[in-house]
Amino acid sequence: MLLGRASGIVPTVIEMTALTKRYRETTAVDDLTCTVRPGRVTGFLGPNGAGKSTTLRMVLGLATPSSGTVTVGGRPFRAHARGLHHVGALLDAADVHGGRSARSHLRALAASNRIGRTRVDEVLAEVGLTSAAGRMIGRFSLGMRQRLGIATALLGDPPVLLFDEPFNGLDPEGVQWVRTMFRTLAAEGRTVFVSSHLMSEMENTADHLVVIGRGRLLADESLADFARRGGTSVLVRTPDAARFAALLPEPPAIDGDTLTVRGLGADELGELAFTHGVRLHELTPRHASLEESFMRLTADRTEFAAGGAR
Repeated sequence: MLLGRASGIVPTVIEMTALTKRYRETTAVDDLTCTVRPGRVTGFLGPNGAGKSTTLRMVLGLATPSSGTVTVGGRPFRAHARGLHHVGALLDAADVHGGRSARSHLRALAASNRIGRTRVDEVLAEVGLTSAAGRMIGRFSLGMRQRLGIATALLGDPPVLLFDEPFNGLDPEGVQWVRTMFRTLAAEGRTVFVSSHLMSEMENTADHLVVIGRGRLLADESLADFARRGGTSVLVRTPDAARFAALLPEPPAIDGDTLTVRGLGADELGELAFTHGVRLHELTPRHASLEESFMRLTADRTEFAAGGAR
């Protein structure tokens, strides 16, 4: 990271109060109230059509709320002069003029925000695009465009950073780099707000989660607390799967010789198996993954579901 530039960072919150956005008959964001705080990575989750992108656009003043408010550091983003000094954002990596070079793109943004040219070369180096700085953006891969978008977000050394699907198009090394970068930025006291569909990355990156469904707030809590929503289960592997399943008070999920049991602990299951002479090859307690907790919470808030499932 570009260490040493963060010493003057002022802790800045994003405050949403009864934030609502309607498009004719559709309510994209519905009475959303939450605070995104500095010093941690906040994951922003929700099914397709939940209103995440609309929310981010309202934070940046690109969409006007139908009602309610959203502020950055106590003021609407539009009220901040030279916005890149206050908020850096990557919303759509493809939304860049393909006929410009990466360096000229960043220099134009720097000039409009009174940022020195040396900063352009710094962020290009930070995202690994120094060797491609003179290349036309239209020739960039999706991963390279993502890196350029991240460079744009970092350009003004802002206290607040917003990222919408930043992992798209990145190779494993790039994903690891972005994950580490988010943590470092948060550790510097910045507010890092990340929207992503990749649950595994949110599980490895976020400290806190804001979850919405059909525009409404479903959860605003730590990653650990959210994961507990999915409950616990016990993985049981036995050659007598069918017989053991019949002994349980609730039908378990069965896959060959493996059962996933909820409602009973590992000790209880072990005693039950011993009492009835059922051979066990494995008995493993497990906590729900972030994805499992997310799917349970949003099952009835999915706008678009495959196979007619709602």
